[in-house]
Amino acid sequence: MVSSPEGIAAEPISQDGLWRLLDSLSLLATAPLLQIAERLHAALPPWIKCSALLIFTEECTGRPQKKSGSEAITSRVTIDELDQLRSSHPGQDRWRSTAGIGGAPREVLALRYPPSNALLVLTDPVLAQEPAESASSRDLLGYLWQLTAARIREKVADAPPSYLRESRAVSAERTRVTTELVDQYSTSLDLLLATLRSTQLSDALARAKATDLAAKTLVGLRSLDDRINGMAEEPVGSAFTRLREDLRPLSESGGVELQFIEPPADGRALPGEVAHAARSIMRGLALDMMEQEHIHRIRAQWDCDGENLLINVRDDGRGAMDQASPTIERLNRQVQALAGRMELEVIPEWGTDVSIVLPLDAPQSMPADLAQWNLAAREFEVLQLLAAGQGNRAISAALGISENTVKFHVRNLFKKLGVRSRAEAAALAHSRGVPDAASGKRWGEAPGTVKRPRAATE
Repeated sequence: MVSSPEGIAAEPISQDGLWRLLDSLSLLATAPLLQIAERLHAALPPWIKCSALLIFTEECTGRPQKKSGSEAITSRVTIDELDQLRSSHPGQDRWRSTAGIGGAPREVLALRYPPSNALLVLTDPVLAQEPAESASSRDLLGYLWQLTAARIREKVADAPPSYLRESRAVSAERTRVTTELVDQYSTSLDLLLATLRSTQLSDALARAKATDLAAKTLVGLRSLDDRINGMAEEPVGSAFTRLREDLRPLSESGGVELQFIEPPADGRALPGEVAHAARSIMRGLALDMMEQEHIHRIRAQWDCDGENLLINVRDDGRGAMDQASPTIERLNRQVQALAGRMELEVIPEWGTDVSIVLPLDAPQSMPADLAQWNLAAREFEVLQLLAAGQGNRAISAALGISENTVKFHVRNLFKKLGVRSRAEAAALAHSRGVPDAASGKRWGEAPGTVKRPRAATE
């Protein structure tokens, strides 16, 4: 017997079918994200056959579509088609219908995974012919889909470095291609509108209808562009809210108070891979910190300076956290996958303070003569203004960031430059030939490393 996802016993499966099912379960449970659609597609026969298998999940920002099967369908299906299909049956988790997929009407079998609102679509589905086998096929499909969707959710939550690097590359390429297509078609349609509005055309009715059609096409195309680009980003406020909800069970069950300092409500939206990485890193840090003895409180703060997501996590333990632990090494690899930097300070009898900087955009190379300072782009801009004699308030106004964020960067500058005052920082900057603020020179940062503990001298 095989139990369905709803707990109802389905019809028995042959011994060969049982071994095939177990093999499929094993492959799905260990599937990389890039192969999960192919493995699910391969697991379905002989119970269910289809021309193409499509997965649509907004959790996976790098590849919201995962596809296997007929290239005539997989190469043409769009996010808009899948989104319309998902919204066409609100409240239903499984349905059959005819829908536009790949630019043509097709018979589809659709399943929704409520925890993440992910969608599975089988085109031209054919279930086993015998009634008993048909019932078993439906149950097995639901079971395999739930396992697949849960696997996707797990991999996204873990945010391994390979996933983060791929997500950043795919997001950037999708944005570039979409922008080019929008520019191309917008120009073509604008020319079409100008032609149809010409007074040299005599058929007024045909011109009016064509003009209306072209205008609607422009609106739809631009709306689709906004939709695709919007999926690649997440507002910093909602990303932080999701983090807080993820960590709430830890606070309720672990006896440790979690304090959250909200990011600015109008901060720049985060690329999807940065939001995922930040939440995964914060979860890992919180869990690692809670393993210590004599810890009562963890303070988590996000900020955004327009170019970087700034993360600070601090506990009130006794400074016994192991900065060389496998957990910290794994989290640092995640940070480095996005060209970020993590600094960990363990101060005996005071606690642990972790600062993380995640660039929102792919960094540029840094000039070799100043590379030893390992400055982020925003830190360099702050140094330029500081060296020009600007105070925190003036720097805040010039860069459009809060004074608290300026103080954050100034504190990091003091550490990196090995100075104790603004005057020393300015003098060192001038001696190294740092360009003045008017030059607008900027650079990215190289991946950082975990810092070793220092004495509590402050």
